Amino acid sequence: MTASATPFSFVLETPAATPEEARRHFLAKLSVETDPADVHLDLERGKKGFVVVDVRTKEAWAERHVPGALNLPSRTLSAETTAHLSKDDVIITYCWGPGCNGSTKAAARFAALGFRVKEMIGGIEYWVKEGHATEGTAPKGTPVYAHRADT
Repeated sequence: MTASATPFSFVLETPAATPEEARRHFLAKLSVETDPADVHLDLERGKKGFVVVDVRTKEAWAERHVPGALNLPSRTLSAETTAHLSKDDVIITYCWGPGCNGSTKAAARFAALGFRVKEMIGGIEYWVKEGHATEGTAPKGTPVYAHRADT
């Protein structure tokens, strides 16, 4: 095949970052994100220094949440509603799943209030998909979205 007949590449249309640019990008991403597996392992090991916050509605939290997670719905976050939290701890926010940006909005609000924060990517959906136990009224095996209340 000649160079002119080579198919166009959507992958390579935009040149890849240099290794150093890529390293900085991915480290920056990891500084604001975590995942269910890492949160679960740290909780299982009794690690301190972070607080898990479910930012969905009280009704959604009551049905199913990460064990020990606090419930602070994203729309209620303020200096008053977060006053009991220590700014020495990293706040880990989560909501429904990848299609929900409630935890992203809450993370931005926590940061604006002076907290260090990370978002648990995948939310409760991926927590459950990975087989981690939950607390709440939803019977074991109930699909995450079966009783979804709006956030």
